[in-house]
Amino acid sequence: MDADLDTLATALYARTDDLLKASPDRAPARPAVGIRPRITDAELVTLAVMQALLGRTSEARWLRYAHAQLRHLFPYLPQQPGYNKRLRRLADTLRWLVGVLARDTALWTDDVWVADSTPVECARSREAAHRSDLAGWAEYGYCASHSRYFWGLRLHLLCTLHGLPVGFAVSGAKADEREVLLGILDADPTLTAGRSGQTVIADRHYYGRQFETTLNNHGITLLRPARAGEAPRPGARLFKPLRQVIESINDTFKGQLDLEQHGGHTPTGVWVRILQRVLEITAVIWHNDHIGAPTPRSLIAYDH
Repeated sequence: MDADLDTLATALYARTDDLLKASPDRAPARPAVGIRPRITDAELVTLAVMQALLGRTSEARWLRYAHAQLRHLFPYLPQQPGYNKRLRRLADTLRWLVGVLARDTALWTDDVWVADSTPVECARSREAAHRSDLAGWAEYGYCASHSRYFWGLRLHLLCTLHGLPVGFAVSGAKADEREVLLGILDADPTLTAGRSGQTVIADRHYYGRQFETTLNNHGITLLRPARAGEAPRPGARLFKPLRQVIESINDTFKGQLDLEQHGGHTPTGVWVRILQRVLEITAVIWHNDHIGAPTPRSLIAYDH
């Protein structure tokens, strides 16, 4: 296989179609009697991943582009309202596919993970924040890495050093990163099943004796920088270069996949747009891994 957009789309469609045929319960429920959709769930998933990959944050503009440029891949394309509705119903399917594709790579068995969170801004004006349907989930928070306050959510990522998402979650901006990480591990016990000597590298916010004990019970050793007043901790020489790895992964989501320009205005809308981007990076790494590309997380061959 080649590293180009059409080949990635074809490979993703074929794999998704096979998976949904083998596990039809993973697709949204559909009445037995009625009009058969003219675009399949596998085609819609592929279309959504290509939207994230090509940086088209507006669904209406994306579909206009697809009508003009992608008809050789999609014989039928829905209108924006139908695309919007179908995509939101596929949210659980998108999340499931992230895990399936991630496990179908050689990187899944890596014994070192990195954990971090990054802001997902949802509004800037006070009035927009008060009127938003996201109020109550989204909240004001502070991003120390960029020295800024924001109103929105946080995307929490547990990744391999190559940026493959192993686990992820979305929370309010003030959520405790330690609790969210433990929630990711508790939600999917298979993440740590059968692993011995797994290491998680995180920043100094992931601290606490009880927290580390719980990670140890999952078979995980935590490496993090020492906090003020603490004795030196193991692995200190690794943190500076690995911090750049973590920032690089976050920048892929923000700088290349326009995470903070998601355009969502409802909880489901924001959630599915985040899922699009997590599935996109997973699909690219999955494809690059299978074709033997030298840089698994590279989007250069596909994002134009």
